[in-house]
Amino acid sequence: MEALQSLFETSGFPSLTWQNLVMFGVGGLLIYLAVARQYEPLLLIPIGFGAILANLPLACLGAAHGARASADSEMPHLLQLIYDTGIRTEFLPPVVFLGVGALTDFRPLLGRPITFLLGAAAQFGVFAAAIGAFYLFGDTFNAQEAATIGIIGGADGPTSIFLAAKLAPHLLGAIAVAAYSYMALVPVIQPPIIRLLTTRAERAIDSGNPREVSRAAVILFPILTATVTILAVPSCAPLLAMLMFGNLLRESGVTERLVTTAGGPLINVVTIFLGLTVGATMEGATFLSPQTLFILALGAAAFAFSTLGGVVAAKLINTLLPAGKKINPCIGAAGVSAVPMAARVVQTLVSKETRGRVNPLMIAMGPNVAGVVGTAVAAGVFLAVLR
Repeated sequence: MEALQSLFETSGFPSLTWQNLVMFGVGGLLIYLAVARQYEPLLLIPIGFGAILANLPLACLGAAHGARASADSEMPHLLQLIYDTGIRTEFLPPVVFLGVGALTDFRPLLGRPITFLLGAAAQFGVFAAAIGAFYLFGDTFNAQEAATIGIIGGADGPTSIFLAAKLAPHLLGAIAVAAYSYMALVPVIQPPIIRLLTTRAERAIDSGNPREVSRAAVILFPILTATVTILAVPSCAPLLAMLMFGNLLRESGVTERLVTTAGGPLINVVTIFLGLTVGATMEGATFLSPQTLFILALGAAAFAFSTLGGVVAAKLINTLLPAGKKINPCIGAAGVSAVPMAARVVQTLVSKETRGRVNPLMIAMGPNVAGVVGTAVAAGVFLAVLR
């Protein structure tokens, strides 16, 4: 009996707190949503399991933002090592962008360049939420924390993690959960906003398809975009450089093996480590706070305002375009970075409204991929101003 009692006393059971138990439920909920509802399963399953691991007492599986793995500790802090080498050093999020670039086709954007404005306009929610978080909740969030909350509005998980790790690492878990949750909820959040802001006639506008783009244009685009954007906002360089490099590999047509690796095995491996490590930052003692609830609420507002910004910008552009050249304002909602989900949501809504007569998927992909660039630039602006 004494041996059993000693074994129990040295186990993690006596050290369990109510915060740990709640986080087991949070982690389980994320896994449930990923499995049962298929909400961003590639990220929510690693994040959910990481949250469970981080709340196992004495297991040394948490990734505290203020600590570094120690070589002298009795047990290696596995996920802390990954956090220190992968997130603290800015390595993992840009590598995800490399894979995204290898998977992204910018032809819809180049075929209708005006849609680039919609990707920029959809960043409205990012700045509106950041300013609102700072001025309305100034006692709760400082400027750096407010910026990391605002970036949730871009619906770009890797960018949210990248910015949070730099400006507010103690909020990393909450920021990541909010960003990926709202990415998963795009089909739920966006349609009511689109319907509220547009008329039935506007939703029935047929924008046509983007024009054909030359091979030279698609090869020059990543080179020129990386060069000009990084010169203008150097702090966005890690994300934009990898995004455009991945796209150049894709469009060059002569690096198939590299494209396959970047868009397949590499991004999959990095996604595993990124999600698991982000989940490991969600220790109950720090995650369960009023700040987390505020972040979730403000993140939802940021995403809603980003959708609004894109749709309203499309309507304003239409006032300047001649009849027959107008664009379907619904595609403005695709200006967030959730690629290609936001474009598919617009397609589904418009196609249903017009009984299949109008299919705006390709034209909606223009602002959708522009949103990826726009959110990375927005993160760079925050870093330049606040870091």
